[in-house]
This record gives sequence, C-alpha cells and structure tokens, in this order.
Amino acid sequence: MVLAQLGGSISRAIQQMSNATIIDEKVLNECLNEITRALLQADVQFKLVREMQTNIKKIVNLDDLAAGHNKRRIIQQAIFNELCKMLDPGKPSFTPKKGKPSVIMFVGLQGSGKTTTCTKYAYYHQKKGWKPALVCADTFRAGAFDQLKQNATKAKIPFYGSYTESDPVRIAVEGVETFKKENCDLIIVDTSGRHKQEAALFEEMRQVSEATNPDLVIFVMDSSIGQAAFDQAQAFKQSVSVGAVIVTKMDGHAKGGGALSAVAATKSPVIFIGTGEHMDEFEVFDVKPFVSRLLGMGDWSGFMDKIHEVVPMDQQPELLQKLSEGNFTLRIMYEQFQNILKMGPIGQVFSMLPGFSSELMPKGREKESQAKIKRYMTMMDSMTNEELDSSNPKLMNDSRIMRIARGSGRQVREVMEMLEEYKRLAKIWSKMKGLKIPKKGEMSALSRNMNAQHMSKVLPQGMLKQIGGVGGLQNLMKQMGSTKDMMGMFGGGE
Repeated sequence: MVLAQLGGSISRAIQQMSNATIIDEKVLNECLNEITRALLQADVQFKLVREMQTNIKKIVNLDDLAAGHNKRRIIQQAIFNELCKMLDPGKPSFTPKKGKPSVIMFVGLQGSGKTTTCTKYAYYHQKKGWKPALVCADTFRAGAFDQLKQNATKAKIPFYGSYTESDPVRIAVEGVETFKKENCDLIIVDTSGRHKQEAALFEEMRQVSEATNPDLVIFVMDSSIGQAAFDQAQAFKQSVSVGAVIVTKMDGHAKGGGALSAVAATKSPVIFIGTGEHMDEFEVFDVKPFVSRLLGMGDWSGFMDKIHEVVPMDQQPELLQKLSEGNFTLRIMYEQFQNILKMGPIGQVFSMLPGFSSELMPKGREKESQAKIKRYMTMMDSMTNEELDSSNPKLMNDSRIMRIARGSGRQVREVMEMLEEYKRLAKIWSKMKGLKIPKKGEMSALSRNMNAQHMSKVLPQGMLKQIGGVGGLQNLMKQMGSTKDMMGMFGGGE
C-alpha cells in the first residue's frame, strides 16, 4: 500500500500506547513524538505537524477525562480526526455526469506522469460506464502523441492528435469538437508539461483553456517533490482555475505524505493517487478511508466496491448461500482466488481489510503473493471434479497428492502447502455457518443480522484485537457506514 512506512510507524506508535497499562502524560507524549517523527520523515511541513500535535493535546486533556472513559479510544479518534483535517482541503471537486459531455484538461510538470495518468483516468471511468476519449494537445514533447496513442490503443479508448499540426490550441479545439459529435461524455485533453518558471508555456496553457472551456482542470503532480508541491500547485492555480489534483508515483517515494498535505494546504482537492505504472494502479483518494487504511483500520466501503466490480450481481446470492452453509470446497477457494486477482494489486486490496498493517505487504511481497495464488490455481487445475467439490480433507490421500503434483509440474510439498492454506481458509469460512438468508426482496433483514457481534466471530482474533475488540469494530462499521456496504457484497445494497 502507498505510504507503507508512514502508516507502519503511526500504527506502531498507537499500538505501543494501547499496550501501556496506564495512559498518562508521558505515554501520550511518547506516542505523539513518534507520530511527529514519522510525519516529518514523510516531508510534511513542520507548521502542519506542530499544529496537529497542539490540537490533539487540546482535545485529549487527560486530567479532565473522568474515570471510565476509554482514553485509548479517545486518543485514537483524535489522531484520526487530525490526520483527516491535515489532508482534507475542505472542498469537493467537479464530478462529471454520464451522458453529458464534460471536457477535462490535464496540466502539470514535465515528467510527472501526466500522459499515463490521462489514460488511467479515462480507463477508470470507462470501467464505470462512461464513454471517454483522449486528445493529445502536447506538441512540445517529442513522442507525446505516440505515447498517448499506444496507451489509448491498449485500453481501447478513442484518441485524437496530429503529427504535422504544431498549434496545440487548434488540435485541442478540433479534438473536442470531433468527440462531442461522437457523443463521448468524458473528453480528456492532455497538454504540454511545463515548469512554473516557463512563461511561454503557461501562456499556451491559458490559450488552450480559453479555447476548450474545460469543466475541470486537473493538475498532475509527482509525489517525490514533497512539500515543494505547495509552491507548484499555487503557481498553476494562479494561471488556470485548477479544480482538482492527482498525485502520482505514490508507490515509490517516502515524501508522499508531504505532497498530499501540501496540496491540501492550497485548498485543491486530491481526487486520485497513482500507485504504480500499470493501468489499474490508480486509486480514488477519499480522505477518511485513506487515513483509516494508513492506521491499519481498513476501508470496508472500498473493499466492497472492489467486490462489486468482480463478483457479478447474479453470483452474489449464490456466494451468500455458500457462506451460510459453511461448506468451503477447493472449487470455492479457486473462484475466490479468481476474484482476488480481478480486484487489482493484491496489496491495495489487503490494505482495505482492518488489522492488515500496510507493512505486511511490501511491493516485492505483493508480486510474490500474486504468483503464489496463480501457482495454487495451476495445482487445482489438475484436480478432478470430485476433489474440487469435496469438503472432506481426508479424501486427499498420498496417491492423489502425487498425481496433482505431477499433473501441475509442482513439487509434492507445494501441493501440501496449498492444502494447508485451504484448511486455514475453511476454518474462517466455517464461522459464517448459520447466517440467515432472507428471501428475495428481504435483504434488509440481513443487515440486521450482520452486526459487529457477528463480524467479530468471523474475523481472526489477531485482527479483531488490533481493531480494538467488538467496540472498535462497531465504531469502524459506523464510521465507514459499512453495514450497507457489506450488504453490497451479497447483492443486498440499496
């Protein structure tokens, strides 16, 4: 997950404070000093960090808290709220509407990943049902049109540009007009990269903006510049009306926290963050779920959105039926592995689950885990229908295991390891047995059954402890509005 180091440091500081027998001024100061150190290392402005520390101390006055108050919970909540405040610009950005043509203009520094981000933005909306199109108005950089053409072709998105025309304003106007006639509802204009010192390029950007009259101007910014993002974002805002920001390269740099907080200080909302080179390594930036994941508290709503994307609506009641029966077969495990792989980068998905520290899935380990899932699926491809559909572990005797190993080209110990993983998952799955299944049209009854008490029985104990027991889980579910989101997993969301 992005900012794994920062999230890990803050989580550890909170964990150490939670483990203390008595929470006094010394314990609180140690916790806040640790968080301050982590934020400064992430290049967050000193002024913002000092402000946060002062505010938390004002909120958490240990002398005023009467006996019986859960001091740990109050401190955790104060840290959560202050981090949210630091990253929240306090204003929403323009949201395009399906069916109504919207022109989105992308601006940014050279080398910030602007052209790639244009395609990622188009691809994200294409998956959600929009009809996007790309216009290359970057005539300054050699190869810009080739790059956009290659990306757009790969993502099956229509594009417009010219090898001969050198006037970016004319290309932008012609491209926008062409795609409006073709009823595209999201027309994305990619402009030349520039620095705040380049007056001529800024003038060109203003001309493109005036000619195309964009509904939204998005500033694309590289996270590696850290708190210097404040000056750059301000310079762009003074030239064109920047309505939103996308921060790229969040996967490879320790200064991402500084960049996010600096952008928020310019009162420009960050709408997406780029977390890698691939098309699906692009996340919606929503402050509360982001901070929640940063602190290891998970993001149920994001997780359920992912499940909505990969589990077809007609299969959701079937998944619920299997859950309630508690019979976990290898075929179900195979289907769930398929869904996990469809969800996108595995670290991104795992960081949405409460209790999973962002440090548990470093970038290298992420690829390793994905490869392991694919290996397990290859072994399961060598199984018979009887083996896949049986929930009796005794069926898998030595001769069957050896046959599966030979058929999949793997070693016997690897097949044994896969079966151990199956037993572990079957144990978790069996705890869902007895979940009441409402009749069609009675899904709201399920939301009453799926309370924190029921969820606490399903979650592994280590995970539950890290959230803060049943009480912590209840708070998390309230905060994320997750009962409704969880219902979406089973086709019961309204």
